[in-house]
Amino acid sequence: MAIYKLFPSQDATLYTSYPTMNTGLDAILEVSNKIDLDGLPTVARYLIQFDNTEIIDVISNKISGSSYDIYLKNFIAEAQGINQNTTLELRTVAQSWNNGTGYALDNPIVEDGSSWAYASYSGSNPWLPSGSTVGGYYTSSFSSAYSTQGGGNFFTSSNYLVTASFGLRSTKDIELNVKTIVNAWSSSAIINNGFLVKLSGSYEFNLSEYVQPTFKYYSVDTNTIYPPTLEFRWRDYTTVLTGSATASLVNTVDLKMSLAENPGEFFPESVNKFYINVSPLYPTRTYQTASLFTNLNYLPTSSYYAIKDLATNEFVVNFDTLYTQISSDTNGNYFTVYMSGLEPERYYKVLIKTIIGGSTIIFDDNYYFKVING
Repeated sequence: MAIYKLFPSQDATLYTSYPTMNTGLDAILEVSNKIDLDGLPTVARYLIQFDNTEIIDVISNKISGSSYDIYLKNFIAEAQGINQNTTLELRTVAQSWNNGTGYALDNPIVEDGSSWAYASYSGSNPWLPSGSTVGGYYTSSFSSAYSTQGGGNFFTSSNYLVTASFGLRSTKDIELNVKTIVNAWSSSAIINNGFLVKLSGSYEFNLSEYVQPTFKYYSVDTNTIYPPTLEFRWRDYTTVLTGSATASLVNTVDLKMSLAENPGEFFPESVNKFYINVSPLYPTRTYQTASLFTNLNYLPTSSYYAIKDLATNEFVVNFDTLYTQISSDTNGNYFTVYMSGLEPERYYKVLIKTIIGGSTIIFDDNYYFKVING
């Protein structure tokens, strides 16, 4: 599969209203500006980090020189107060921090990890103040009359900034191209301390009762199928369908299809090459000594695969003309799936889409498999 997903090594939300509270094990990551009972603004930002060794391994050993993109994906759990276009900033963290073991609003609060005031446990490693430099780049955090100094420490350079804007009725999921930032980490141009997600400047610490946006995203500790992911996408398409080989292409929408090399269960470390067997349902009559059904047939080159979670019927890998195009070799059509990018102990379904004679056909014929814990 030319789509490979990494899950966070750590994540946590930072709250101005509880400047030493750690939320490293909470199921939700929050970005918000809220007005408290005293009419003062309170702000939340969140941190998220992916393991640099895993990032380098994917780029060096799996992508291996192919052109690629990298996306940060966060899935929305709840959104409130988005009554106008609202912009989120994805910043690059300049200072190391640790996850901690707290939950939002624990009583008493847990202070053993990152918080608004501290990058590590309470009383240690405070966030560097605005105007500091790390690796030659200026950094920023936050201080105001309404909050304790802190809120993370991030590079101010526009090279390490990505934004996303959301409207009242738009989808609130985050899907941002972060290739520039991740490449800087993998090449050691900057240290990988993860991302910080925050509201843009005009929305944070806003005193208006009409500016109270709240975005709540699933964290890596969610018990749903929606943890954040760092998604690598590259084109691994190859084909033998050139010249006279194109005569093997099926040219009818009346097809029968099966998925080969599918034992049904895979460990997360598995990498599987699925083959697609295809033949016309009503073959054209020809004079030959062998059965028509022993011929090797191929789908058109405009064929793609997708993967759905069987329980929720949602795409975990959607059809993509660039990244999920089905390849071919002398044994037939195929595509490769890295199981480590799928949630274990869940069933998945494969769908095939092809375009024949101007018609688009999607085959949804109960091609199932399961990823299991070892």
